[in-house]
Amino acid sequence: MDFHARLPTRAGAAGRLLAVMDEHRIDRAVVTIGGVIDPDLLSEQVIRGGHVETDADNDALLAACEESDGRLLPMFFANPHRDPKDYGGRAAKFRGLEISPAVHGVDLTGRRVFALVAVAAEFGHPVYTVCLGRPGAGAPDLVALAQAFPSVTFVLGHCGFVGIDLYALNTVRPERNIVAETSGCYTGVAAAAVERLGADRVLFGTDYPMQHPSVELAKLRALELTEATLDKVAWRNAHRILGEEAS
Repeated sequence: MDFHARLPTRAGAAGRLLAVMDEHRIDRAVVTIGGVIDPDLLSEQVIRGGHVETDADNDALLAACEESDGRLLPMFFANPHRDPKDYGGRAAKFRGLEISPAVHGVDLTGRRVFALVAVAAEFGHPVYTVCLGRPGAGAPDLVALAQAFPSVTFVLGHCGFVGIDLYALNTVRPERNIVAETSGCYTGVAAAAVERLGADRVLFGTDYPMQHPSVELAKLRALELTEATLDKVAWRNAHRILGEEAS
């Protein structure tokens, strides 16, 4: 189970994603829609700040996922600059919520985010986010958000802000409702996530198409996890967080 992939908006993208999944023996993937922001602008906003107020094409994502025989699981990419009813009115069709301070420039402890997470709590959705290295969007802010919504599972994308963000892992460690997703981080940081958070609080992800799944699978193999731990990281934790019975 890939807990973090994006579906590009171009024609045929779902078929290509499924083909890549088949090639690398990935059974299912939690996906959000791509194309919300140009990667070059996103990179600039990560470093210098700023935001867009662009809406994600969540309807296109739903349509693609509905044609995947249950292999692609849609996650709603929220625009906090819109009324939270935009999410609430369709939440039952989605499996989770993504909030991106890097894209939309919101503080994780602000009223806009709280309103969205309240909807996620109502529908039992996990909340995925990637922290930044600035006040309002850092790991301490994610901790404050998690403490305000103890019934919600929060996913720390990429194990933190940068590839070597052990600080983020140490910061979120006391909060049992925060788990870490491994795409994009160093192998040593992924290993530290398993060691410090525990095998029940780590999720495998790829960040496709920005990262090729073969790279993330190689990293997963390099961790040399026990069979029981690998089973949790690669499959069972995702099923539990999504409210499914693990087979």
